[in-house]
Amino acid sequence: MRILRRNFWRNLACAILLAVVGVSVAANWLAPGGYAKQYREATDAGPTRQHWLGTDEIGRDRFARVLYGTRISLLLAPAAALLSTLMAALVGGLGGYLGGRWARGAMAVTDLFLSLPWLFLLITVRALMPLNVSPLASVLVTFLILGLLGWTSAARVLCSTAGSLRESDFVRQARASGIRGTRLFWIHVLPNLKPVLYAQFWISIPAFILSEANLGILGLGVAEPMPSWGSLLKELEGLVSVGEEPWKFVPLLLLVVVVTSFQLVLSKQEEVSA
Repeated sequence: MRILRRNFWRNLACAILLAVVGVSVAANWLAPGGYAKQYREATDAGPTRQHWLGTDEIGRDRFARVLYGTRISLLLAPAAALLSTLMAALVGGLGGYLGGRWARGAMAVTDLFLSLPWLFLLITVRALMPLNVSPLASVLVTFLILGLLGWTSAARVLCSTAGSLRESDFVRQARASGIRGTRLFWIHVLPNLKPVLYAQFWISIPAFILSEANLGILGLGVAEPMPSWGSLLKELEGLVSVGEEPWKFVPLLLLVVVVTSFQLVLSKQEEVSA
């Protein structure tokens, strides 16, 4: 019964993620006016038939901005997760497989990055970048920084796993049979690292979504007029109560639902990896 209940929630999480991705990808059709068009006759207005979530202080349709902001996060966070996973495999996985001074060097670099507060390091690096960049460039820069700085925890896990595989019986038998170098790594080590790589990839996606939201709230994320979950959440700063303008909490509710769904999918991935 417990297994059926878990499968139900995981399948529901997958369905929610697919629905959110599908709706955000269809933003061009669902919100043909775009995220930057201003309706000056209806600034900071409440929900209407034309504007389902109202408009912001300069008259932009909030529903359209939620759709486009969701699409940016859900498309680019996996790209940043893929970059960080590849870097973790390069630094941690390769270092653990080579062993010796390579493993010690990889762990020294990893420990150096882990000793620094990751969010503050991310904020510092982003703050050093020009603020007057184009919106598209700000999107690429934000998620590129996330990918380049978010690999350290995964690298430690991969280094330990690769080191264990390096000393395993089947790898020793492969060496004894004459298999060496890159062939040994690709045939015997990498297939056993794939479950760990998949798990680290899934772990990184919700972490990067939340990190981008934090940067956006601080004004260091995606540049205007392009929306993101961070810039949409920044509108909540001036609210006194939840009941004042509840439609402004839709981005926050969507963020919580998406991150929770990723966590449920991740628990299923961990069981498959185990």
